[in-house]
Amino acid sequence: MARASSPARLRLFRTTAFKLAAIYLAVFTIFAGFLIFYIAKNTTQIMTQQIRETVNTEVKGLARLYRNGGIVRLTHAIERLSRRPGASLYLVTDRSGEIIAGNISFVPSGILQDPNPELRTIPYRRLDEDREFDEHVAVARVFNLAGGYRVLVGRDLGERERFALVIRRALVLTVGLMVVLGLASWLFVSRRVLKRIDSVAVTSRRIMAGDLTGRLEVTGTGDEFDRLAESLNTMLGRIERLLTGLKEVSDNIAHDLKTPLTRMRNRVETALTKAGSEPEYRDALEATIEDADQLIRTFNALLMIARVEAGSSDAQFADVDAAGIAADVFELYEPLAEEAGVALNIDAPEKVPLAANRELLSQALANLVDNAIKYATEAEDGPSVAIAAARRDGSVVLSVSDNGPGIPAEDQGRVAERFVRLEESRSKPGAGLGLSLVSAVAHLHSGSLELSDNDPGLRAELILPADRGDTERFS
Repeated sequence: MARASSPARLRLFRTTAFKLAAIYLAVFTIFAGFLIFYIAKNTTQIMTQQIRETVNTEVKGLARLYRNGGIVRLTHAIERLSRRPGASLYLVTDRSGEIIAGNISFVPSGILQDPNPELRTIPYRRLDEDREFDEHVAVARVFNLAGGYRVLVGRDLGERERFALVIRRALVLTVGLMVVLGLASWLFVSRRVLKRIDSVAVTSRRIMAGDLTGRLEVTGTGDEFDRLAESLNTMLGRIERLLTGLKEVSDNIAHDLKTPLTRMRNRVETALTKAGSEPEYRDALEATIEDADQLIRTFNALLMIARVEAGSSDAQFADVDAAGIAADVFELYEPLAEEAGVALNIDAPEKVPLAANRELLSQALANLVDNAIKYATEAEDGPSVAIAAARRDGSVVLSVSDNGPGIPAEDQGRVAERFVRLEESRSKPGAGLGLSLVSAVAHLHSGSLELSDNDPGLRAELILPADRGDTERFS
């Protein structure tokens, strides 16, 4: 069990989370130590300064009291002050060194014999503490009075030392607590990060094994891992759709192109096996060329759709006039519509600027018009097709509507797929790629192709964003 957990521990120590946690822990520990040291040092200095000022003030007051009332009044005052609780120290001795009043039982004799106007640190014992180990430290000042009297006024440093001890303990506890919390945070973050990374690895292996439905875990916390997982899941979904589409295209190519290829082979084989005249051979060759041209057109359409969906078209985006494109397509198809007995109309009274690829947009609109004319001929009363270009809710809408048989609502969502043809007899020309190209062009422009019932007939709308910023990334 220990061997199994050893690699996991090594992984924890090699993670970025561990390195960052160690750096942050060191930085904050140094900062906390510096802050506590700074506070302790300055507080100690302030307390020492206060002690010095207190002692000097008391010395001046006692000297003034002696001048005004003599040794008796000074002695009474020191006796009264000595009985107060606190850290203040007082001592009065005569010229022989005998203690007259105060709360100190012992100080080194050399201190009293050598009066020094400056404050200095001295050892001492209180009056009620005669044992040697009860010796304390104080900061004191000794001054002489007339008549050989000596007065010592001081302040015990125990409070300052206790405060310093509290600060040292606080420093140790703070650093210790920071270390413990840092280690706990590191363990939590490392395990959490490793768990998410292991989840990504498992999903990646699942996808590499061929399961394209695998997705990264999204916990719902909205953190950076969730945002990354959502982006990758979107990318994986896109890849899955592309590969699924590629498989469907392959299946459809095998199904839809097998028939014309078989027909071409049978026609050529029949022409070779039968002894016919030159016109018969010519008819067979012309029919074969026509089928070959249809195959070439189908493959060209597939290549165009693939290039558009991949966003690798060589054409650049520019500012174009959608109404002008509609007018050009109308002019191109007007003779064809007239020949087919279809009334072709256009509604584009004013300029409709947008950022687009003119060639691709013209091709997409031409495909819609071609389909509309093809199926409008089935209309029972006055076949007609209408082209329109207009602005609507901040978008540019290029629409083509006809009064033909239309498309059932349940089939409108799949007619833009490759090789989908609702006409089971397939008597009309085409390979079922026209709307696929239109849909690909719409997506290239960050737009959409929407189909709806024209009652009767079909209405196809190419809805594109008017703002160039939405499409600049494709140029």
